[in-house]
Amino acid sequence: MQLVNSITRKRINTLRGFCLAIFMIVLVVPATVSAQDNSPYSRFGIGDLVPASSMSSRGMAGISAGYTDYLSINFNNPASLFNFQTSPQPNGNKINSGRMIFDVGTNVDSRSMTDNNNGKTFTASNALFSYAYLGMPLRKNWGLAFGLRPVSRVSYKILRNERLYNPATGAPIDSATTRFEGDGGSYLANMATGFTVFRKKKFDIEENLSIGSSFGYYFGKKDYSSKRTLVNDTVEYFQGNYQTKTSYGNIYYDLGIQYRSVLSKDMLLTVGAFGKLQQKMNARQDRIRETFYYDQSVGDIRLDSVSDVKDVKGKINMPGSFTAGFTLQKLAISPKEGSWMIGVDVLTQNWETYSFYGHKDSLRNRMEVKVGAQYNPAYSKSYFSKVAYRAGIFFGPDYIDVGGRIPMFGVTGGVALPVKNQNRLAPYQASVLNLGLEFVRRGNANTIVKENLFRISLGFALSDFWFIKRKYD
Repeated sequence: MQLVNSITRKRINTLRGFCLAIFMIVLVVPATVSAQDNSPYSRFGIGDLVPASSMSSRGMAGISAGYTDYLSINFNNPASLFNFQTSPQPNGNKINSGRMIFDVGTNVDSRSMTDNNNGKTFTASNALFSYAYLGMPLRKNWGLAFGLRPVSRVSYKILRNERLYNPATGAPIDSATTRFEGDGGSYLANMATGFTVFRKKKFDIEENLSIGSSFGYYFGKKDYSSKRTLVNDTVEYFQGNYQTKTSYGNIYYDLGIQYRSVLSKDMLLTVGAFGKLQQKMNARQDRIRETFYYDQSVGDIRLDSVSDVKDVKGKINMPGSFTAGFTLQKLAISPKEGSWMIGVDVLTQNWETYSFYGHKDSLRNRMEVKVGAQYNPAYSKSYFSKVAYRAGIFFGPDYIDVGGRIPMFGVTGGVALPVKNQNRLAPYQASVLNLGLEFVRRGNANTIVKENLFRISLGFALSDFWFIKRKYD
């Protein structure tokens, strides 16, 4: 009995640790996501869209419609959350329990941007929070997950020197320096659940149909400013600031479905889809028009308020989206066999319906294709035989339309590195480090700006069986 109480206390303390870790990550999100990335394309729409997949699938181009993994959380398709179930153990034991998972990720981005008009190149790097999710079984074939992740990021700072002309006469006015700045982004805090509605055994493997839904709060901010200084050697002009601050948010929901078909004793086909309808965000906006001067120790200081309108209410129409895809898996029937998986996703988003306070933006509908694969070698005493190897590609035009459609192409790779369990009180605890590498090319020689992005993603997933029923002689 003392042993049972000790293990129970340990599991409760571990759960508290999981929750504390999520709470601490939530506290540091504003500091990390607001880092300056300086991407001029983030000026449009809701900003640059950040990767929307778990670290386990990011190395496979982010496939998620038909993807499940018992050591990570697929928060894109809630129908996959039924899978917090007992996994096969190396010693053949079976445990009457589900698996709880804590999944967290971060990434480091290095961006290189080239202005095709003058050939100048700018680089920027940042370490950014990706997501934090906790998943648990509610009962057999029914799971729940909740957490937080960023959806988009607004971050740019552009300096432009120009000669101003009278639009009516064409006569020169003065030289000017204008600083365009943007900051903000959007985030999703949600809770999702998925469960099976049909299942049967075939070749001693479960075939099933699962459905799921996600419910939460989508929120964000956009802070745009244009600060102009007139350059004149005889007359001193005040600097002007034209700034708009917007915050928005509303309830978020989406639905998902997955069907797993057993093709043979060692082949599985999983078909899935998820999506959401067009939704409206409630927004509030402050519009600032002012003159200012710059102080080195304080920063920008207001001189005079030309116009200062607070709390202007409005709506932001967000587009609907739909993703469908499949995974084909070759199972390892014995330890002497390797296993593999390939998957394809097709994503569509109707960005032409987007509007911001009734105004359209330079956006167009988006379609993206993702192709990914994973290989697990045959089991041996070598550590590298326990590593999962991943690769993928994705392609499709960006949703931003500035001077024409902007093509986008990416190549990904990754590994899942198992971490040896040193805890004797929790023999079925499993941890894995998911490492992903990604190269993305955005734009080409015909676009205004060409971007090359190299991303390193690192995720940590910790899982354990909970509330195990003990038996005594």
